[in-house]
Amino acid sequence: MTETETRTHHDGKQQIRRAVAETSSVEDVFDDTYKEQEGPKPPTMLVWRNIILMSVLHVAALYGLVLLPSASVSTLAWTAVCYLISALGVTAGAHRLWSHRSYKASFPLRVFLALANSMAFQNDIYEWARDHRVHHKYSETDADPHNATRGFFFAHIGWLMVRKHPDVIEKGKKLELSDLKADKVVMFQRRHYKLSVVILCFAVPMFVPWYFWGESLSVAYFVPGFLRYAVMLNATWLVNSAAHIWGNRPYDKTINPRENLIVALSAIGEGFHNYHHTFPFDYATSEFGCKLNLTTAFIDTMCFLGLAKDPKRVSKEVITARVQRTGEGSHKSG
Repeated sequence: MTETETRTHHDGKQQIRRAVAETSSVEDVFDDTYKEQEGPKPPTMLVWRNIILMSVLHVAALYGLVLLPSASVSTLAWTAVCYLISALGVTAGAHRLWSHRSYKASFPLRVFLALANSMAFQNDIYEWARDHRVHHKYSETDADPHNATRGFFFAHIGWLMVRKHPDVIEKGKKLELSDLKADKVVMFQRRHYKLSVVILCFAVPMFVPWYFWGESLSVAYFVPGFLRYAVMLNATWLVNSAAHIWGNRPYDKTINPRENLIVALSAIGEGFHNYHHTFPFDYATSEFGCKLNLTTAFIDTMCFLGLAKDPKRVSKEVITARVQRTGEGSHKSG
């Protein structure tokens, strides 16, 4: 590479970073100054409580799968509704709104998303957003909570079964989280999280089919309750695992996150992961808007109804420049 080409390449990177800095207001931009400590890694410490709970959950979900044929059509429809609501609590709520602040939500919408997030039961919004910002800032390093370079199992579920790496804890404490602390909805949910999970993740999904159309308690408890919850968890975890391992990288071939359509379908739009890690502030997490992206369609609807506003978007010019500079050549428009 000539001196002129090197200077042009450097200037291009600086322009992208300036564009990101001007658009993103949270610490979700990768920090390439972080260096992992040399020497042996700290010993892996198992969290047996989590291992046991995860095992029990998945056994209960398998039993729910056995009961699935005996569930009524109304119960199956209710299960799908609970899945969608809980998914939106993660994707439109904890992820795109609170982790990346990629759009602004009114108080009623924030309340709905907080309730939906409790139905999802994936840690409270404050903790979820903090860990996700650390994930973006230190992706695929020791400071990444679910570092995919440690393998599929670790990135998928293993990270919840062991103590966090000391760097994850250290970097998490240093993040600027004043926006989360200032949000009364976030902090109210955090104070009452355990009770909200019992009610919204388990009691409500069970009570509605049992009370309103006479579904058996066992089916109501294990299908819209445990089975729906376990499937939702694994769909979210696939974003951390599969979408960091399998797929193409049309926007930045220098990072691990990939475009994975299966993950996009299961996680209602979160599988366009190479794009998302390249442009974390884009509310759509994808160049293609609502295509295979129910979460983007939901946010667009909320904007239309006046319940959300100011969705951040990346310009076509910036996308094209990035594709040409760092893409692997697999980009397809439209």
